[in-house]
Amino acid sequence: MAENTQVLLARRPEGKVRVEDFSIVRSAVPEPGPGEVLLRHLWLSLDPYQRGRMSAAKSYAQPVAVGAVMECRAVARVEKSNDPALKPGDIVLGAYGWQEWSVASPKELMKLDPAEAPVQTALGILGMPGLTAHVGMSDIGQPKRGETVVISAASGAVGAVAGQIAKAEGARVIGIAGGAAKCAYVREELGFDACLDHRDADFIQALDAACPKGVDVYWENVGGAVQRAVFPRLADFARMVMCGMIAEYNDPVPQPGPNLMSAVRKRLRIQGFIVSDSWQRLPEWRAAAIPLIRAGKLRYREDVVDGIEAAPEAFIGLLEGRNFGKLLIKVG
Repeated sequence: MAENTQVLLARRPEGKVRVEDFSIVRSAVPEPGPGEVLLRHLWLSLDPYQRGRMSAAKSYAQPVAVGAVMECRAVARVEKSNDPALKPGDIVLGAYGWQEWSVASPKELMKLDPAEAPVQTALGILGMPGLTAHVGMSDIGQPKRGETVVISAASGAVGAVAGQIAKAEGARVIGIAGGAAKCAYVREELGFDACLDHRDADFIQALDAACPKGVDVYWENVGGAVQRAVFPRLADFARMVMCGMIAEYNDPVPQPGPNLMSAVRKRLRIQGFIVSDSWQRLPEWRAAAIPLIRAGKLRYREDVVDGIEAAPEAFIGLLEGRNFGKLLIKVG
């Protein structure tokens, strides 16, 4: 049987992540034990949260140990089964790690129906990123018709869905992205009312022009200079959905944040959330999203990189904003 190619965490990064922080090894393909299945990975998901798993700092989840396989969710095919719940050839979500093979218990996996949608969407719009947008926007953002919603990292896997959800509720949706191509995609394909390039010299003036009455909902994916630009423009009773701050993930020391006195004066709601707290709502999201995707009313984009050996460089590109859409590794 083929070897198992794995990407390990070789050392904890200091500042920016580097290729040298990973090591690629080959090991024996594992054998499933009683009640387990052997999985051949087809698709791996690269996501910003994985940067936090590389750090030993206290967080909501345990870090990846140095020398261990890098964490991710994967879509896989069952090759061997020691449990009647799954049979060889079944496609599942939930396989583990930046590697080609793994073993798991069926109770840790979700069986996928390839007839519903392309199976890799279970890692993107029909998986964790889509569920993140659904939970954060419905529970915290709560956009209303006529309100102005601003989405940072609007062309990304989460921001693209969050903005489309807000648009379906009748809000004016303003995206923020990096580069003309991404902004054009957000406007023309996703249907946002406008998209601003945060790299432009006149970004602040463009933000004021796009949001003349202020911002009612701000979806925070980025942090840094984008957050500092949007925060003073939040309207009274605005909601700030704290999903992530990718621009600051490599910073050894936190950047200075905005003065929060305006949270009192404007009666702001600033709330963070972790989607794993709401994982039981994934079937709810998939049931709502699949018909919309089939009808062309919910759009998505995938950025596919071939080969597990390319995962470290692709992940570094994700942290630097080089990806365009949901970043996936196609294993084989």
